[in-house]
Amino acid sequence: MKWLYVAAGIALYIKIVLMTDPVLDTTELSIVEAVVKDSGVPNAVAGIIFRNRLYDTIFEVVVFTIAILGVQFLLADEEPSKIIRQFTDEPSIVLARLGATIAALVGIELAIRGHLSPGGGFAAGVAGGTAIGLVAITSSSTWMQGIYQRWRAAMWEKISVLIFLVLAVITLAGVELPHGELGALVSGGMLPILNTLVAIKVALGSWAVILVFIRYRGLL
Repeated sequence: MKWLYVAAGIALYIKIVLMTDPVLDTTELSIVEAVVKDSGVPNAVAGIIFRNRLYDTIFEVVVFTIAILGVQFLLADEEPSKIIRQFTDEPSIVLARLGATIAALVGIELAIRGHLSPGGGFAAGVAGGTAIGLVAITSSSTWMQGIYQRWRAAMWEKISVLIFLVLAVITLAGVELPHGELGALVSGGMLPILNTLVAIKVALGSWAVILVFIRYRGLL
């Protein structure tokens, strides 16, 4: 069996070194131009994620939701951490909250303009979750939990998922909003709405996971 692996490795090496890859003929139609034309947004990646491969995006959102529920379920039987150590020195607090402010602004910008420029809902949600994490390492866990419950973040997370699924099904059924002017902020039909919903979902889901880990595992 070992010699079979060696032979397969040699064959793969010969293929990579000696054989040339076929060249894609792009004289007739550019794939990027086709995606931009069909989706109505300059960011072809957003067009692929929220239109051409919307099935994949739906299941990615569902998988992320299941992962959050799994974290909450698996840690529910553990004893909460009695001592939660956090940053207490002033320079670290200032730097962390400055970074949180920058990350939050980047997240908002990506959520609003992700269909026009590099970025998108998932990147915006990660930036929002990063901002929440930076605030968490310099703030009281009780205070963070209080804000989470006061603003009913768990409810808004579930609502964003439901709205996303409904709009995604409508889009897959062939119903689309007017694309508008290419490059304008309000353009691309459903794409900016789906982009924003994913950003909200990922940011609030990250917040929930951060709170659970802080409660049961501590921060540092």
